[in-house]
Amino acid sequence: MADTPTLPPASDPSYDIEFFWDPVCPFAWITSRWIEKVVAQSDYTVDWRFISLRLLNKDKDYTTEFPPEYEQGHTAGLRMLRVAAAIRQDLGREPLGRLVTAYGESYWDKPKGSGMRSHLSTTEHATEVLTSAGLPTGYAEALDDTSLDELLDAETELALSRTGRDVGTPIITFQPPDGLSFFGPVISRVPDDADALRLWDAVTTLAAFPGFAEMKRSLREVPQLDILGGVSAAPTQEDWQGGHRRGHLASDREGADTGTD
Repeated sequence: MADTPTLPPASDPSYDIEFFWDPVCPFAWITSRWIEKVVAQSDYTVDWRFISLRLLNKDKDYTTEFPPEYEQGHTAGLRMLRVAAAIRQDLGREPLGRLVTAYGESYWDKPKGSGMRSHLSTTEHATEVLTSAGLPTGYAEALDDTSLDELLDAETELALSRTGRDVGTPIITFQPPDGLSFFGPVISRVPDDADALRLWDAVTTLAAFPGFAEMKRSLREVPQLDILGGVSAAPTQEDWQGGHRRGHLASDREGADTGTD
């Protein structure tokens, strides 16, 4: 008899928003800070759920289809998601918001040139994150626990079942499991409090319209994060395609600056 497949936990009706998160996606981090501002000004609660870019792209050839640094980054994200999954299995959903914040601050809030990229999701780094989040440091042992990948893969598939497959991170469901689901919004800076609510109203209004499918532009400003150089009054615009900056594949980048650390 075949093994029973691992299924993600059902939606908890006590949460208003499900946020599917990969810790190494800069846009997921920025959008998560926006959601926190929305929550702080409303009665909403957030269930932090998992989507793994590494598992999402498990059938792709990283050598030819992504810039060189992506495989290491996506793998670092998967490693930390194992830690998050182990925590949820043992301690429930409540601690995950602290973990999301601690991981993001430990990376994205570091200055450019700090060398954090090579440190991501190592045992030392995970221990620092867990300590900051007030969680037992023994969960760092889950970094290499591949038995959790089946659960993470199933949760990734759950997120994609709500939006379609040609998306990335983050994915948000409002009033889960059958409410509005959408990829993004992909934003490159955290809005102030007033703009956070206006953006929420705009996004949910669009997503609620039955005929709405997509509004997109490939030009994006460089994410306004300390690790990428901080907030700029005149940020550089980049053209993105297929989840990466145009011209940064191994086949065509020819030494272009990666813009990451």
